[in-house]
Amino acid sequence: MKQARRWLLLAAALMLLPQAALAQKKKPKGSAAAAPAASSAAPATPAAPADADADAPAAGAAAGAAPAASGDATATPPPAGDTGGGMDICQITPDAPQCAAAKEINFGEEAKKQVHAEVYAVQQQYVIKAQRFEIMPYWEFTLNDQFVSHPGPGLALNYYLTQVLAVGINGVWYGGLNGPSDFNFQNRRSARIAVPLNDYQLSGDVNLTYVPIYGKFAGFGDFIFNYDAYVLGGLGLIRTQPIAIIDPDNRKFTDWNNNLNFDVGLGFRIFFTRWLAATIEVRDLIYLEETEALTINADPTNQKYWTNPNNQLTNDVQLQLGISLFLPTSFEYKLPK
Repeated sequence: MKQARRWLLLAAALMLLPQAALAQKKKPKGSAAAAPAASSAAPATPAAPADADADAPAAGAAAGAAPAASGDATATPPPAGDTGGGMDICQITPDAPQCAAAKEINFGEEAKKQVHAEVYAVQQQYVIKAQRFEIMPYWEFTLNDQFVSHPGPGLALNYYLTQVLAVGINGVWYGGLNGPSDFNFQNRRSARIAVPLNDYQLSGDVNLTYVPIYGKFAGFGDFIFNYDAYVLGGLGLIRTQPIAIIDPDNRKFTDWNNNLNFDVGLGFRIFFTRWLAATIEVRDLIYLEETEALTINADPTNQKYWTNPNNQLTNDVQLQLGISLFLPTSFEYKLPK
């Protein structure tokens, strides 16, 4: 019976032990993080007597001091570069690039500075033309002469001093390709009116070319076409002679006249590669032309009466279709990308 009472008292003591632990006094704020750890370990290991170890208070104080340094919610956050273990990377490796940059650059002062950055609408041009040669073979048609046509092959050579400015020469051969139109034949037969016509042999010009526009557009799905537009102007020489229409029985024009001409034009290029492009150009050759006289003199064999004494201002508007080849075919970028 006495032994049973002893077991009942031991069971009651074990039941009251957790309640006694919960009834402990609240510890200071600095040791708040250590209290749960101690109470959670209490059921597993019985508490040692107070006088069992003289160093226990010191150890408890040390255990309570550690959370105080990191458990305070209002504490200052760790500096930039902290690895998460409480150590700044700049303390471990002071020679790291980010640490050296932080010492040399004051980010607060840099943020206050005004930035004047140059922004390019087209970040990188598809073709660099500066210091490259352009070879442009083309075929020429006359647009504004409905009485006689002047087609012929031509060739232009240009050298680009800069990305937008070029100097060059071009020439066209007309010999043997001129011909009166059907409209001229029908007009002469029905109205009995003859229009003075001229034959062209060749022309050559020295030009300056300026490229003010370049860009790109999409076509055929995802293919990107790059293009530029240019203007040109210059002067040159064109060789012409009248065609005997008024009195073909007596008049025979055999000498070619050298006429000084001025030319202006507009052109448009579409690039397929960085050295190959299709070109369309409209050019106007302006010059004074000698034409056949409209009257027949009493002496029809006298050559000084075959031509009009007053030269006629002529505009020969030409349409040119060709290709452009840029040499060398490769280049190195020296402009902002």
